[in-house]
Amino acid sequence: MAATSLPNAGYALADTLRADRGTVFMTGTQALVRLPLMQRALDARRGLATAGFVSGYRGSPLGMVDQQMWKAGALLKAAGVEFLPAINEDLAATACLGTQRVALDPKRAVEGVFALWYGKGPGVDRSGDALKHGNAFGSSPLGGVLVVAGDDHGCVSSSMPHQSDLAMQAWSMPVLHPANVAEYLEFGLYGWALSRFSGAWVGFKAVSEVVESAMTVDLDRVAFDFEDPVDFAAPADIGPLHVRAVDLPSLALEARLAAKLDAVRAFARLNSIDRHVVASPRATLGIVTVGKAHFDFMEVLRRLDLDPDALAAAGVRVYKVGLVYPLEPTRILEFARGLEELLVIEEKAPVVERQIRELLYPLPDAQRPRIAGKTAPDGTPLLSALGELRPSRVMPVVADWLARLNPMLDRRALVVDFTTPVLPSNEADAVRRQPYFCSGCPHNRSTVVPEGSRALAGIGCHFMASWMDRGTAGLIQMGGEGVDWAAASRFTTEPHVFQNLGDGTYYHSGYLAIRQAVAAGASITYKILYNDAVAMTGGQPVDGALSVAQIARQVEAEGARAVVVVSDEPQKYDGHHGEFPRGTSFHHRDELDPVQRRLRETQGVTVMVYDQTCAAEKRRRRKKVVDGVPGFPDPPRRVFVNERVCEGCGDCGRASNCLSVIPAETDWGRKRRIEQSSCNKDFSCVDGFCPSFVTVEGARLRKRTGASGGAAASASAGATDALAREIAALPEPPPWTWTGPFDLLVTGVGGTGVVTVGALITMAAHLEGKQASVLDFMGFAQKGGAVLSFVRLAPSADLLNQVRIDTQQADALLACDLVVGASADALGTVKHGRTVVVANTHELATAAFVRDADASLHAPALLAKLRTAAGDERVRTVDAQALAEAFLGDTMPSNVLMLGVAWQMGLVPVSFAAIDRAIELNGVAVAANRLAFGLGRLATARPERLAALRATPAADDAAGDGPLDGEHGLVARRARFLAEYQDPAYAARFVAFVARVRAAEDRTLGVAGQSTDAGTGTAASGTTASGAPLRQADRPLTAAVARGLSKLMAVKDEYEVGRLYVDGTFARALDEQFEAWDGLTLHLAPPFLAALGARFRRPDGTPRKIAIDARWAMPAFRVLSAARRLRGGAFDVFGRSAERRLERALVDEYRATIESLLPELDSARVPLAVAIASVPERIRGFGHVKLAAVATARARTRELKERWVRGDLDARADTAADAAPGTAREQIVQVVRRTRATMG
Repeated sequence: MAATSLPNAGYALADTLRADRGTVFMTGTQALVRLPLMQRALDARRGLATAGFVSGYRGSPLGMVDQQMWKAGALLKAAGVEFLPAINEDLAATACLGTQRVALDPKRAVEGVFALWYGKGPGVDRSGDALKHGNAFGSSPLGGVLVVAGDDHGCVSSSMPHQSDLAMQAWSMPVLHPANVAEYLEFGLYGWALSRFSGAWVGFKAVSEVVESAMTVDLDRVAFDFEDPVDFAAPADIGPLHVRAVDLPSLALEARLAAKLDAVRAFARLNSIDRHVVASPRATLGIVTVGKAHFDFMEVLRRLDLDPDALAAAGVRVYKVGLVYPLEPTRILEFARGLEELLVIEEKAPVVERQIRELLYPLPDAQRPRIAGKTAPDGTPLLSALGELRPSRVMPVVADWLARLNPMLDRRALVVDFTTPVLPSNEADAVRRQPYFCSGCPHNRSTVVPEGSRALAGIGCHFMASWMDRGTAGLIQMGGEGVDWAAASRFTTEPHVFQNLGDGTYYHSGYLAIRQAVAAGASITYKILYNDAVAMTGGQPVDGALSVAQIARQVEAEGARAVVVVSDEPQKYDGHHGEFPRGTSFHHRDELDPVQRRLRETQGVTVMVYDQTCAAEKRRRRKKVVDGVPGFPDPPRRVFVNERVCEGCGDCGRASNCLSVIPAETDWGRKRRIEQSSCNKDFSCVDGFCPSFVTVEGARLRKRTGASGGAAASASAGATDALAREIAALPEPPPWTWTGPFDLLVTGVGGTGVVTVGALITMAAHLEGKQASVLDFMGFAQKGGAVLSFVRLAPSADLLNQVRIDTQQADALLACDLVVGASADALGTVKHGRTVVVANTHELATAAFVRDADASLHAPALLAKLRTAAGDERVRTVDAQALAEAFLGDTMPSNVLMLGVAWQMGLVPVSFAAIDRAIELNGVAVAANRLAFGLGRLATARPERLAALRATPAADDAAGDGPLDGEHGLVARRARFLAEYQDPAYAARFVAFVARVRAAEDRTLGVAGQSTDAGTGTAASGTTASGAPLRQADRPLTAAVARGLSKLMAVKDEYEVGRLYVDGTFARALDEQFEAWDGLTLHLAPPFLAALGARFRRPDGTPRKIAIDARWAMPAFRVLSAARRLRGGAFDVFGRSAERRLERALVDEYRATIESLLPELDSARVPLAVAIASVPERIRGFGHVKLAAVATARARTRELKERWVRGDLDARADTAADAAPGTAREQIVQVVRRTRATMG
């Protein structure tokens, strides 16, 4: 690889906060951290003995402020900046007020304290009283308060959109609105200077699209020298405007607020934060831009092929407002002088536009320009106050406005290229990448409610239970949980509800809601979900000391009638019961259902504290190893599924609600597999009623390189060397030709490294001295939900305006996940014939799979959407997870592998040296990510060499359309399996029956029947008319019967489960995934144990599984395997059970059903016959799970046979029986009970 010179090769991540000169790459959040450091440095330079103070409460888009503050803790402390996160927003505001009063303290250690308050929109709302009083009481002359409001204009990760400047205006609080991250530094310093002069607290709008973005910032262009006006003094009767030692209630506060606004205007008149972007002495038209909308407008100009000089020459002025309230009047009046019409471009409600109207209204008619903005002068709607602005929304308004008022500027012909395309529609329209609980999340268990009950949702990750089958709904403001029920319960006959309440919300304000519910006498159970972290915003600790015992004592003191503790490890409280209120009971999480049933029968307020550490936090702590000890216990144990034993019933998903239990498509249908890379070791999945689950003790995952496991994998060192040589020899893509900005959208799934890809690209561009920005939209905490990373690169700053990629503007789409890549948000950026798509074809299960075992991604339809949107020839596909798994033994680097594919295709215009250095700077799994990047390059440039190195055997026919006949055909494969299952005679009966169906189906097609070897199931002449081998799709009924009958005949009884564990396949599968282990534990539920009493049954009456050491189980399995020839005979002790008799009856029923169809079979009836023949594929599971499936399958068969009789041949129509897949455990138990009753 040729060496490339990097202008910023010596750049370090710490430069973001430490550098004084040059360019840095920083996020909006990092800019907020840097601000107090810069202010303290400025004060020190001026000889001022000040200190800094930061307080607030996290919440998107400011969800990472506290983490970044803690990360910079040493720097902040050295600079004299105190960071004190508060338990809620209004108390943080009160704390900030306290810092301003330090200046009045004769024992003060500093001359003043500058403070920064932060909170998201709802936090601004709830803190209105504190912020209003703080602004009224004022700031100190050498202090100042900056109020950073996280405004989610687009409702990306909030309960509703927010625009805090409206509230701040009502409090007479001045408001700044920076337009990008680079402006955060100047605007923040300006805000403190303004606050110090005026005595007012200063609002600072941090909108999602800016604060959650990152960009190149030139520190040398940050202004920080501001002068105090000498021509302004507060009215004598009002006195000083700053904070006072005594400020008694009076109208004088109101008068001082008005004077403070006058001081603000005076300061802004001398130190304008507004900018004349385009000056034109004889202008007749003017455009005013506000905040983020300014760069939306500048992008519009670029696309309309207009620049400032062209506007000035045509008589158009442009004015950018930074201080949105109060608007500085002298400059806006000067700007408006001589204009005929003025257009205001601002997002959301017209804060600036209204002020302009008020300022210009007193002018004489001849001097007052017409004003357009939210509406045209005649009242016609223009720029909506709803949602967010985009260049594509602003462009037609600006183009029409310019063309109407100055025909020389008519660019309307260019607008058509940027309209929203009509997106392709197909069967994948309903597929969504919905946020979900993390693997092993406590909420997977804790948010379940008993049958007949419902729960109320609240703020926190647990809100996601609202879109699961959990009987959970509703939403209330943070801290109001359950109070709505306290009132509603007086007007309903419903006796009780559960209320979910996170421990972070409890500490924030939720305990007051419990107090109110007690005072109201409501019957409600608060489920306080103690997770030891505020997981929703990144895993921060709760702000203050909070233990389960403290919560229990507090709620008991508040009047709770009963307090219980439920935990995944209740034994840890042994010896500590005295720390809890008397009467507190302790339970394992397996007892959740009876505990909740008891609580709901208790009158009044009851509290259950569900104690289990957040799964994501466990993962983070395990990665933090100090002196060889992880920050959280990491059991050397992993779950493994014996896929041949697995039935694919989905009971493990119902038991665990876990996304790490993923589908595995096999020749026998969809099974289950554990995705080891994402598994957080909760082990709830082993509770699924299935003998396929094994825990591997002392497990060490195999790291494969080259060959696919087994003995070949042990030679990985040589394969690694060969791989490295192949990668090193790859050619570089041709250099990118810059004609404008380069826009790359990276899409994928939360928690898989999508954000890392965007960070690597933009850091690489920064190292090369290019301009870069990235905006990461991660929605609702992104627990497995959609993530979109908007990456924009350019050779110069004037080409980069807004940070989000606009409609049809993407040069490339890196679809690391098909579902998100084919979503409306992603496809909206694609332009046919321009955008190149690199799509990962790996089918990563969505949350729907947890609830519906048969859920489909409709991957071909998703890919079709991408091909339709971009053009078939502009879509490149790769299975990144398969390559990462095969060569790295880990799927986590798959997105970096995708980056390698795109880079080698020339779709990432940065050098190899820059990317490689960015990976090094990132500092996480550097070697693995470098190799993954190289694998992606090799997959693009030399796919045949990668295939040779991989040496992966051909996969089984899992798609259902492989060969039907021949040695490797479906019938032969199933016949061989049945021969091993029982004996050749058993297999021959299967082959003979399938042959009869085949002959009947052949007759419907008018072809001669094929002779079949009864021993092997191999057709003698299975070809189509063209001579090609017959595939399953050529004889769909025969294929369906082959699958259905073989499934019914190969039931997984005791003999078969034993055989599938000892025939060598299980051992090879273990060796494929693990390089070593210390022991194996099987999780089984022998039928005879359930009859021994409640100890071996779960609370719902279903059998309880027990753990059995493989050293005991395997010998027994060998005996069972050897004894399988007894199956069906006089000595078959297992065959006498009701379940085994039922299974034999199902075979007879199925054969009789199929036989009854054959005489009437014709081409029109084949689809319905296939539907009937496919019903056995729905019969999955073991024991009670299988019984429920049988009941559903029989109902389905009856329905379809009735259609057959009456000639209703639409096999696609759903039936009521189709509702069973994916139903909750309670519904299955009900079906089991009814089935057992009918069986006696």
